[in-house]
Amino acid sequence: MRGPTAPKDPESMRPFFYIMREKEVFGSPQPDGRGIQFIYEDSGRLISSARIAGNVTDEEQLTLMKDTEGFRRLVHSIGVSVEADDPAREVDFAFQMYGKKNPLGGGTTLKKTLRADGAEMRIVLSEQEWSADDKEPGQIRFEFAEPEKVASVSVRFFLNDGFQAPEMTEEEEIDYASAAYREMINRSLMQLGDTERLLRAIEKAERGEETTIAYIGGSITQGAGAIPINSECYAYKSYQSFAKQFGKGENVHFVKAGVGGTPSELGMIRFERDVLRDGAVMPDIVVVEFAVNDEGDETKGNCYESLVRKILKMSNAPAVVLLFSVFADDWNLQDRLGVVGERYRLPMVSVLDAVTPQFRLKTGEGRVLSKNQFFYDIFHPTNAGHTIMSDCLMHCFEKAKEQGGSAESVGESLPAPVIGADFEHVRLLDKKDMPEGVTVTPGSFLFVDDNLQCVEMNEDLTGTPEFPYNWMYDGKQVKQSGDFVLEITCRALLLIFKDSGEVDAGRADVFVDGVKKLTADPHINGWIHCNPVILVQDNEAKRHKVSIRMAAGEEEKKFTILGFGYVS
Repeated sequence: MRGPTAPKDPESMRPFFYIMREKEVFGSPQPDGRGIQFIYEDSGRLISSARIAGNVTDEEQLTLMKDTEGFRRLVHSIGVSVEADDPAREVDFAFQMYGKKNPLGGGTTLKKTLRADGAEMRIVLSEQEWSADDKEPGQIRFEFAEPEKVASVSVRFFLNDGFQAPEMTEEEEIDYASAAYREMINRSLMQLGDTERLLRAIEKAERGEETTIAYIGGSITQGAGAIPINSECYAYKSYQSFAKQFGKGENVHFVKAGVGGTPSELGMIRFERDVLRDGAVMPDIVVVEFAVNDEGDETKGNCYESLVRKILKMSNAPAVVLLFSVFADDWNLQDRLGVVGERYRLPMVSVLDAVTPQFRLKTGEGRVLSKNQFFYDIFHPTNAGHTIMSDCLMHCFEKAKEQGGSAESVGESLPAPVIGADFEHVRLLDKKDMPEGVTVTPGSFLFVDDNLQCVEMNEDLTGTPEFPYNWMYDGKQVKQSGDFVLEITCRALLLIFKDSGEVDAGRADVFVDGVKKLTADPHINGWIHCNPVILVQDNEAKRHKVSIRMAAGEEEKKFTILGFGYVS
């Protein structure tokens, strides 16, 4: 008779650090009926996740995570846990490596199906089959069988022999009612400025009149990091708080027009379409948030100031509030862009000023929250971060009300630009709207691209395609090659083209008046979004001819012209 077999000795606990620690995820609706939360870890974002959630400072370890080869040297296994209201629910975890030749389809994908009961499961890297095309850690996905499901997740890396992990830092629950929290919010008000326009909007809401608050910006305004994105983002939360404090019934309305990865260079072009809805909306307050998106702005603030002036000059004279969000490396562009607010005496709210001083404190020293609690990733806030941003805006609104004064006279004239206003009167040109005097010969750009960047506008969970009235070249379908030709009289002109991570996306050469201006490369950023570039910037309007053709060797690929911005 044989007795019971003794269990194997468990492997000793390896050192580890988190890259996600008790973060909420939300299954955004997908065309196939599932719900998926995408978390992008390429281009150094995994390193930032390790810094923020795992407190990793070892430069060797951080450097190893830049590519798949180093990642496999560092990491022994990945521990993943998911917790939801239904512990029996199954959630699929996927960690995809991006490929060298085929970025989105050539790399290894590590997979594990988990129950949402909070139990951790491991993926041991040495047990996986790895692709020869692996380049870098690319994206994490949490996949639900049904959309709009919420869960709390943690992901940690257990390290190979020879590597040590940093100490875990303790995190206390955020006390939103504390004096330290209120002090943090108070720091956010950079400048109250001239409150006449803002006070007029507040008093309009208090009288029960129809009042609209609008938000334009990048991915933070879109709601990235908020779970769910439509109701937990700072824009929706601050609108709700404004309506509760100043509105009567349902007289306060909401417009959200954030587009991820895009600067004011694009915001100024799409303002009439996405905020004013082609004349259907006249906002009373417009919050402008491009302080972390405008680093790549070719004009270093001219586009930003042009957008601000465009709003201030509207016939109903809305209030403009400048909101300066922050990245996890304690950076934004408020020093560059704040001069615009100073010139026009606008209310300015700085999230950087609010949160970064207390990040340097430890628990028990007056720290309100950690970076891990504020940031979902290097770029975007968590739900708590979005709440703080909302509270910072509300502090500004309350201070304007508290200061009082006259809301009757709102000045019509503006002072001279401090940076520039070359694009103040910019308009969108696409296939839908062809102004008089403009001619377009599409050549081989005969098709319409429907694989576009989609964003959650207003309170929607479903995405609205950006620039659907486009011109696409498809080398697999064209029968005869021909340039796209635009003839237009203007003093400024911008091309908007589609960025893409797809292998079949190709480069296009752009010529202005017969001279090559640039080669538009959709692979520079590596994901689907809208990329504006300046083609013409003159003091006087002239007739120009723009020609676009596929670059040599790229004729069998695709390229999409999303539209143009022009100043007559």
